[in-house]
Amino acid sequence: MTIQQAYRQLIFKLYDLYDDREAANISNMIIEHITNQRKIDRLANNSMLLSATQEEKLMQYTALLLKHMPVQYVLQEAWFAGMKLYVEPSVLIPRPETEELVEWIGKESKAGEDISSLLDIGTGSGCIALALKERFASAAIYATDISEAALQVAARNAADNLIAVHFVQADILDENEWNKFQEFDIIVSNPPYIQQSESAEMQENVMAWEPHVALFVPNDDALLFYRKIAGFGWKHLCKNGKLFFEINEMLGEDVCALLLDKGYANIELKRDLQGKNRMVKAEKIGE
Repeated sequence: MTIQQAYRQLIFKLYDLYDDREAANISNMIIEHITNQRKIDRLANNSMLLSATQEEKLMQYTALLLKHMPVQYVLQEAWFAGMKLYVEPSVLIPRPETEELVEWIGKESKAGEDISSLLDIGTGSGCIALALKERFASAAIYATDISEAALQVAARNAADNLIAVHFVQADILDENEWNKFQEFDIIVSNPPYIQQSESAEMQENVMAWEPHVALFVPNDDALLFYRKIAGFGWKHLCKNGKLFFEINEMLGEDVCALLLDKGYANIELKRDLQGKNRMVKAEKIGE
């Protein structure tokens, strides 16, 4: 089988699951991973034959894709802020809008000069914590998650990228566990924020494979994590410390009102590049 035949065979099978553009993107990722040939190189070498090992990998990957497994889990890799990360179904796949959150935190802080400590709550793959350590090299970066499996993935990514982060297993909803933590200049979280009622509208590859504990909140308490983390932040942010959230686009005003009620100031709701309310910043003034 030539490299061009392999590509055509895969994209044809994916048309039943994805639109034309996404099928092409996934096929390109798979073929490049198997052959180490970029798209531009394949155009010049489209008659190159796949080895038996490469054909076997193509069959394995195709079978997983046809089960709706996201391509990042199939390849066990995802890119975030220029870093190659290991991912598996115990952690969410890093999203571009989360990169925007990291960029915003960097811009809102003075080149890291006044940042000595930072906490990422619900770290998952570790993507936020690792990216922020790259920006605030001298800061002590902490990351926490309720999932031991997620923390193992995050620690692997830290080691693979030679980035020092302190990982702590904790349930941030349990106030008895808050004493595990010190004070921080910045607390950031991309917590579960999708209401259970929204699940019917979600793609099967997300529902079948990504960890529900990192995605969903009860319909009757959509602000659960924001409320708890805001309370945690009031106890564990330094004077003039900042709290950053990624949010459900439908709950922006509600999150801002909650933070105001908790005593935070300079609250800002920010849109992502798609024009959706996706991020919130607040400051703890005083104390």
